[in-house]
Order: sequence, then C-alpha cells, then structure tokens
Amino acid sequence: MTTAYPPVDGRTARATRTRSAVAAALLGLLEEGRLRPTAADIAERAGVSLRSVFQHFDDMESLYAAVAEAQMVRLSRLISQETGVGPLAARASAFVERRAELLETITPVRRAALLQEPFSEELARRLRLAHDMAREEIERTFAPELAGVSAANGNDIVFALDVATNWSAWDTSRRLNGLSIEESKRVMERTIIALLKEIA
Repeated sequence: MTTAYPPVDGRTARATRTRSAVAAALLGLLEEGRLRPTAADIAERAGVSLRSVFQHFDDMESLYAAVAEAQMVRLSRLISQETGVGPLAARASAFVERRAELLETITPVRRAALLQEPFSEELARRLRLAHDMAREEIERTFAPELAGVSAANGNDIVFALDVATNWSAWDTSRRLNGLSIEESKRVMERTIIALLKEIA
C-alpha cells in the first residue's frame, strides 16, 4: 500500500527559505562586527530584494526573534543538561570549556543586541531568557555542592557564580583586562573552585 503525502506548498517552502536566509544574513553581519546593518545590507547578504525583507518580517521585533531562535539552535550544544555528574574539578573544567566557547562565540552579536535592547522588548526578553538558561546550567552542574547548604547560602553562591561566569565578566577579562582566552578560562575556573570550596 502506498502512503499518500500532502503536496508541499511551493510558496510556503520559498517563504520559509527566504525567512531563514534573511535571519542568517543578519546573524552573519552581526558576527562580523556590523553592529547596525541596514535592511539593504541584510537583503544583499541574503540574496533577496529589499522588499522581501519587509514582506517576510512584519517589523524588526519579528526579525530579532528569528535571529535569536537561529542563535539558540546553533549554540544549544554548549549548554549541558547533566546534573552534577563526576568530581567537582572535572565538572568545573568542562563547564568552563563550554562557557568560554559560548561567550566567545556570542560576543559580536551580544554587543549589537545591547545597543538595541533599550528599544526592543523582544531583545530584552531574549537576553533575559539566555541569562536564565545560563544560570540554570550553573545550578545543574554544581547541584551536589549546592545541595549541602541552606537555600539562602545556595542562592548567594549561585548568584556569585553567575556574576563570575556571565558575558559581562568574560568581556571584562578579554577586552578590558586584555587576557587571552586561556587566561580568561583559568581565572573563571579558579573563581568557581574558590566559591564552591567555601561551602565544601
């Protein structure tokens, strides 16, 4: 028996490809350090007409949402879902390797997003979501250590780890202090171990 599948709507498929191309174009421009690319820049990079950009996205908020989704899919592998597996030293080292790659990768896009965040509810929401996901990874990764302290002390440690391992801290190490990636990773790992030894 042959299974019948509904025909694919060609216009829908083209629209999906165009939306993906436009979102990828904007993401690529941001990653190259183009903090404020114009719609014409995006259209040229995507290989579509300027009109197509506005046909497929009602406004910049919807375009920001599409870019954020593409970025999330691409970087999801750098957020571990494991809960406290292995010795602390190994977990801290693996966490720092993932977090450093994540922070280094997002830096150009993050700088552009921070410029627009005050004027964009969508960007503000997406940045908050990304922050919450990063903090939740801290809670999972170091759950065994956090389980042995009071809720108040545990919260203090999580917030301190959050401050030490977020993008602002990474930007301070890399841009303001002029540290290399390896030096920045070493500082982050030492900070994590020092904070968790407090509650060991």
